[in-house]
Amino acid sequence: MRNKMKLEFTSNPENESLARSCIAAFAAQLNPTVEQIIELKTAVSEAITNAIVHGYAQKDGTVVLSAYIKDSRIHIQVSDKGCGIEDVEKAKQPFFTTAPEFERSGMGFSVMESFTDEVQVISAPGQGTKVRMKKTIGVGADDRKI
Repeated sequence: MRNKMKLEFTSNPENESLARSCIAAFAAQLNPTVEQIIELKTAVSEAITNAIVHGYAQKDGTVVLSAYIKDSRIHIQVSDKGCGIEDVEKAKQPFFTTAPEFERSGMGFSVMESFTDEVQVISAPGQGTKVRMKKTIGVGADDRKI
């Protein structure tokens, strides 16, 4: 492991931008392209928003953003101790949402999957959720996805 970080914050929607900025600053040591930074920030934003909106359903809680770098790959985890997900595979389907009253599109997991190399969701009802993402960073990294 080359470097690691951990950020813990309350489940206030205002903290989503803090998480985006922190992951971008942390990933900068890998010399990413602008597009890679935008993709990372968007994927993290989706995971954080899911934790706040769905995990805690607008109640107070704690969200943890952690990441580490190994070689040219960033490993990211967003975790909460909220309500958890009953059926992860169903939740990962495009347009599925448990909060239609908030005009959610149900595309969060699809966005995470399209902007990272790998997404893993670990969740259990009443125990919270961990979203793990991996992305190879650097010049030429995006060419390997084709």
